Amino acid sequence: MGSHPDWNEISAWINRSERIFIKKLSRNDTSWADSARNGHQNGFYIPRRIAESDFFPGVKNSNPEKPHILDVEYSTFWPATGEIRASTIKYFSRRNPGDEEKSKPRHEWQHTGMSKSQFQNISPASLLLVGKLAQMVSGVKYWFIVVDSVSDESEIIETMFGLGADFHCDLFDPASFVSSESESHQLITELVQAIKDGTLERFITMQVIPSPQVLACRAQSKWIEENGVNAINPFSVAKPGDAVMRISRDIEYALYKQAELRFRAAQVARLLLQEGADPVTNLVRNFPELDSIFLSAAQTRKSRAGLSFEHHVERLFKDGRIRYEAQVVLGGRRPDFVLPDVKELNEKGDAIIVSLKTTLRERWKQLALEKPFGAIFLATVDDRVSGEAIAEMGRNEINLVVPESLKKAKEAEYYGYDNVITFRHFFDYEVKTKRPSFVLPL
Repeated sequence: MGSHPDWNEISAWINRSERIFIKKLSRNDTSWADSARNGHQNGFYIPRRIAESDFFPGVKNSNPEKPHILDVEYSTFWPATGEIRASTIKYFSRRNPGDEEKSKPRHEWQHTGMSKSQFQNISPASLLLVGKLAQMVSGVKYWFIVVDSVSDESEIIETMFGLGADFHCDLFDPASFVSSESESHQLITELVQAIKDGTLERFITMQVIPSPQVLACRAQSKWIEENGVNAINPFSVAKPGDAVMRISRDIEYALYKQAELRFRAAQVARLLLQEGADPVTNLVRNFPELDSIFLSAAQTRKSRAGLSFEHHVERLFKDGRIRYEAQVVLGGRRPDFVLPDVKELNEKGDAIIVSLKTTLRERWKQLALEKPFGAIFLATVDDRVSGEAIAEMGRNEINLVVPESLKKAKEAEYYGYDNVITFRHFFDYEVKTKRPSFVLPL
């Protein structure tokens, strides 16, 4: 895991910037740093859309003998190490400069002159933040921070900037990142009115966070409406894994944040305005309780993710008319699903165990103990799993099931591993083709 500043320092740099570039790093963007010898890249690629914007310094030809090469050298600051480095952006306008007939233009710009230590030993799908300062600091306009994807800071950045499941890179205006301005304005208006009317306590008691089941149903309904279908049938939806990832990580999370804002704001309002004391006095006196509110918010947010994923995978089973049992006990363990049921698992041994993990880390190792019961399929939407962990799962006969876009994503490590399959493959081959009796007839 790479080292980076804590959130307070990252936030300070963001607030000093006029624009921010965020990229989810691909394997090619980081592999050079872990290599025993420097390769030809030694940096990351800037997509054409970003390079041709006005964010980075513009490139031009500096060597008349090589007119196909455009470049620019400029200073960059790396807060994690305190370094100011001479960095270079280079663009090769032709792949084969000596043969204009066969030459094709490139669509990515190469950025070198990096702090190598910041790119070493970091998890897949880590984030690169580049800030363009509103005012120069020590003659430098740009700062660079690499944030490891398994860190708390990565989760904060994803939430703050609304990075969806399919995010790759983009430019952002830090000044515009206030949580859903229209929703915040509406909540402020309602709170102020409740205080004026003397109905604050009533308003507070009305704010609740819906149960995971209710949130899941709302998110599923919204996805169904967006896609013009009437079910989330894994045999008819083109990419069922991507559908589940979008529903759980984007749609439901957005609904949750709306409800969470109202609920937590109401809790804080009660603390600050209670007993007729002024808000500052209440803030100081009730700080431990205020701290508890935000700790509870963080814990609830994390535990919700697992339940969300479970509800949406179960919806795939239901809409696909797949026979299953949920949360059954096997030898003292409780896998998420058994297909088709425990009876067949015990009698015929052809049943399969489906476990779910939104984030894997080391928790997958407990699944190896379930191997005697049947074939194990571990479904996840985690794009931060290392190649070493994937290979070790393969040695333990654990098959990973991932969304279709993650299987081939440049930022993840899944491509090329035989024990990693997509949701599409799982439903079409492992269920419908190999075990057709698992699917009920229409």
